Amino acid sequence: MAGRIPRQSVATAAVLLLALLATAADQPLAPDQRAVMDHISADSLRGHLSFLSSDLLEGRATPSRGLDLAAEYLAAQFRRAGLEPAGDDGYFQTATVTVREPNREGFSMTVSAGGRTMTVAPEEAYILPVAPLRVDDAELVIADGSQPLKADAINGKAVIAMQRVRLPQGARPALMLTLAPALPMAPQVANPEGPAQPVTTGVIAKPGLADFVRGATDARITLHGKAAYEKPVKVRNVAAILRGSDPQLRDTYVMLSAHYDHLGIASAGEDRIYNGANDDGSGTSSVVEIASALAALPAHPKRSVLFVMFFGEERGLWGSRYYATHPLVPLAQTIASLNLEQIGRTDDADGPQIKSASVTGYDYSELPAIVADAAQPAGVKVYKNPKNSDAYFSRSDNQSLADLGIPAHTLCVAYDFPDYHKVSDSWDKIDYDNMAAVDRAVALGMMRLASDAPPPKWYQQYSPAQRYV
Repeated sequence: MAGRIPRQSVATAAVLLLALLATAADQPLAPDQRAVMDHISADSLRGHLSFLSSDLLEGRATPSRGLDLAAEYLAAQFRRAGLEPAGDDGYFQTATVTVREPNREGFSMTVSAGGRTMTVAPEEAYILPVAPLRVDDAELVIADGSQPLKADAINGKAVIAMQRVRLPQGARPALMLTLAPALPMAPQVANPEGPAQPVTTGVIAKPGLADFVRGATDARITLHGKAAYEKPVKVRNVAAILRGSDPQLRDTYVMLSAHYDHLGIASAGEDRIYNGANDDGSGTSSVVEIASALAALPAHPKRSVLFVMFFGEERGLWGSRYYATHPLVPLAQTIASLNLEQIGRTDDADGPQIKSASVTGYDYSELPAIVADAAQPAGVKVYKNPKNSDAYFSRSDNQSLADLGIPAHTLCVAYDFPDYHKVSDSWDKIDYDNMAAVDRAVALGMMRLASDAPPPKWYQQYSPAQRYV
């Protein structure tokens, strides 16, 4: 079949890899490998993660006070390890997001249908126009999900959706409102690298409005409002460098990353804080622990290692996208990137994951096999998850680097665990002994990637990888 690696090539590669793994397993550890493995501690990981996912940090939303506290903690750990600052402000790479909140002064809104009129009060609307908004007796399209929206039917018009809907390609309504039982609790945050919002959007929580307009063919809207309040807020990636020891190779880089943000605070419930212990406090704590272990070596790896913690992954890879357009080291000299996600829990929906980890996009490049080979002395199996490997390649921060042509993958232990994106994702549910074992395997993989071995390459013959070559 077109796009597949030839069966003979796969078989040959499998034989060679098995031989390599067997050889690696039989070889004793070098002193520097043993030192790195001995440095990584389950108790140390527990200490990092119990703070990063504590209620004090309030779920580490982007942006938030809790995210800032986490950034300071991570910078302190890099400082403690003696790593070189890599940001534009010490250990921080700074970006600015725009926070928008409704300006309800002078707000007025009425909806008419069937000869009747309903008024929407300011406290029943959450609308964020970038400029003063004035709509007078305009046609109102009702989107109730009974038929798909068509661009030519809504362009230039006001739309009220009974549920969250996806606009068709090319659609540019003048106003897009969604009915909901409650208004958002948090302000809107605009991506520092994202495009300007082309359509004014909003949420309406008016009891009875859905029944009032349902089925109406003559609905019209009048709406006056001021531009939303806006304020710039600083957010930060956290970055440090372990400078390489080889005079020629120290100007080439291997990246190890994780995202340190999470979902913040829920709008309701007895427990409202999304602690984000496994997603992705586990990856964040692991980067800190591995960085400390490598920094403690008397002789550093030959290539330089860049450690980066990203903000805003949960909002759509914001921090890594920002890094990709504002790199801290030359992209052309960045040979590989490994990202860590959800490596603290072993209770995956597909069964327990003990001393095993999967790499996304396993067949995309040589990097996963290199890490799998290097991980053998740690007693950890790094493998291809047949269901999730390709499917999850684009769902974490590795994607931002892969889009630039850098072999970049994410290593994960449990793709689907019981507390995913729930307030119950807490630090006491982490398997710290297993997490330490996986971290030792990752550390050995980083040492291999940062050696003088040839840089990993994309597998050009594998069709999903061809776009990155």
